[in-house]
Amino acid sequence: MVQHLTAANPDQKHSFGILLKQWRNQRGFSQLDLAVTSQVSQRHISFLESGRAKPSREMVLQLATVLEIPLRQQNLMLTAAGFTPIHAETDLAAPEMASVRKAIDFMLRQQEPYPALVVDRYWHLLLANDAATRLLTTFIGLDQLQAHFCTDGKINLMRAVFHPQGLRPFIVNWEEFSEHLLQRLHREAMAEVEHEQSMSTLLLHELMSYPGVPEIWHTTNHTAQNTLLLTIHLKRDALELQFFSTIATLGTPYDITLQELRIECMFPADEISDRTWKQISPV
Repeated sequence: MVQHLTAANPDQKHSFGILLKQWRNQRGFSQLDLAVTSQVSQRHISFLESGRAKPSREMVLQLATVLEIPLRQQNLMLTAAGFTPIHAETDLAAPEMASVRKAIDFMLRQQEPYPALVVDRYWHLLLANDAATRLLTTFIGLDQLQAHFCTDGKINLMRAVFHPQGLRPFIVNWEEFSEHLLQRLHREAMAEVEHEQSMSTLLLHELMSYPGVPEIWHTTNHTAQNTLLLTIHLKRDALELQFFSTIATLGTPYDITLQELRIECMFPADEISDRTWKQISPV
């Protein structure tokens, strides 16, 4: 049974008041800022955070909207306040996802002959077009992908990039590219209120256990760049490719799965890469 806030137990780790305060601080709001934007009194915000007042369901959602709290975390806040979660987390393969899946499949096909893939917030590969599969298996064998980088049947792309038996030996600009990914994963982990126990943080700690990764994390590259975009520069024997990527998300999602989807499309960064990639890609 969910325990409601009480004045006698204001420091309960998962209480609504503690979560509200953490998200408010995460978003850089003062109590007054949140009160004005939410059109409630500062005194009420203070009482909610201290546990002296209990929020209504509508108040939880109103504050979550103002603070732009992700749907997954909104469910946690509703539960902490004693209410039933309202946001579903639907499998992408479920029948009710058919129209969304159709749209995503269309995007993946349209991206051919260039790679495109879909990942969740923990960098698990959910969908990929033929070009993305071909790019991965050009550098990592399919058996190796499944043996070293799969969790619950899903390939984790962060592991595939950082592991010594993954893409890492083939990334020419390894230090620069890996530093960017580490910073990105760190930002994602810090954006989760309970980041110390989050899966993003656990993944970051795992990557930091790989040889040479801690040194990259503690080294900031301030070298002036002469290119417009950071690319991934891949080289294996005579094959050499450079790609940059764009990332898309679904607009106005009401489902946790859909909110956390990221569609990444890759494009050749130069004419040589474009020509080379098309030569090894089937028509």
